[in-house]
Amino acid sequence: MSKDKIEDAIYTRRHIYNFHYHLIWVTKYRNPTFTSEALVNEMKEILTTVAADNEIVIEHMEVMPDH
Repeated sequence: MSKDKIEDAIYTRRHIYNFHYHLIWVTKYRNPTFTSEALVNEMKEILTTVAADNEIVIEHMEVMPDH
């Protein structure tokens, strides 16, 4: 890779981009929702499937009880 290129960036004819998002979903009043390991694993599986379907790379994932 050339030293002028940005690592992991997407290069097109007119644009160069490299998006990173930090997403947080919080339940209303921060009530605990993901309270069991089964619910946590199900949410992780759903998010992983959605990411794979949309060619998204998940760099880090954590499911908190009140998020």
